[in-house]
Amino acid sequence: MLSPQLFHKILGAVFFLLPCCAQGKPAGISPLSSFVPLPEEGIDEGFIPGFLPLADDEIEEVIRQLEYQISKLEGVFRLENMVTASGGKIFATNGEKADFHATLKKCEEAGGSVATPRNPGENDAILYFVKKFNSYAYLGIKKSPIPSKFQFLDGILLSYTNWHSNEPSGKGEEECVEMYTDGTWNDKKCNQNRLIVCQF
Repeated sequence: MLSPQLFHKILGAVFFLLPCCAQGKPAGISPLSSFVPLPEEGIDEGFIPGFLPLADDEIEEVIRQLEYQISKLEGVFRLENMVTASGGKIFATNGEKADFHATLKKCEEAGGSVATPRNPGENDAILYFVKKFNSYAYLGIKKSPIPSKFQFLDGILLSYTNWHSNEPSGKGEEECVEMYTDGTWNDKKCNQNRLIVCQF
């Protein structure tokens, strides 16, 4: 059985990638028969809104079905080269491009965040997509309030970097960071369209 953390990461990646793979067609996932809409009145606390209460064995069966369907979808995405993993993180792209703020929004809507390499292995996992799509990608890194410094989106200063030669060079005017096709980084203005890569 999948760990809850891995289950949620895969689920986020699946929902991020599903629209791109479905392309308006049914995704081939049959509805789970255990889910039955609740009547408007008489809803007890502790149950999933919109569904009848389930017994423990029914919940286990629903979870088993979801894990099976998610593992099938994860397999499809791996075959389509749209998912990579490193360091307990799952990285995913749908091949779309956007500016940094739209990238941030797309990743957050999917339950993830902008891909952020914290070691060489994670950098390589993101680089795989950059090479595959031959497109630079934004990283989850931004200019720090400290002059000439950059930080992760959570405000922590970088503990791992892979700057291109003579970078960062934006002198505080380039607040975002992109990955080149050789895996090195460059500081960049946030308004350019770059490959969307999210992490879960």
